Amino acid sequence: MNAYEEYMREITQSMRDELTNAGFEELVTPEAVDQFMSTNEETALVVVNSVCGCAAGLARPAAVQSLDGEQKPAKLVTVFAGQDREATAKMREYFENVEPSSPSMAIVKGGELKHFIPREQIEGHEVEDIVTQLTNAYSEFC
Repeated sequence: MNAYEEYMREITQSMRDELTNAGFEELVTPEAVDQFMSTNEETALVVVNSVCGCAAGLARPAAVQSLDGEQKPAKLVTVFAGQDREATAKMREYFENVEPSSPSMAIVKGGELKHFIPREQIEGHEVEDIVTQLTNAYSEFC
């Protein structure tokens, strides 16, 4: 890891911790993404984390708050756009017919994308609105 990568890792650690402290598993390599997507049969929430303050500052709290309800995904994973680039690119390969978007959130099951919330449905919205989007998706797919 070069000096820039180390610096950015330090800067983003609290953003990573916000999700991992809530039970999300970080997938930091393409191999980890492939392993997860090829073996997981349960409903999972994938958060494509990001540094962007105007959207990621809403996405992370919404993802965490959405887990307070009775219905929720069995698995929680995250990739970090702009940081773990190869892992993020590999995850995006599983999001067929969806433009890259970060931050974003996806419901996957059996290696297939079931629901996707792009940045446009996060940025400029209230945390409660995003939580509602997620809990509605959980009702349908969990």
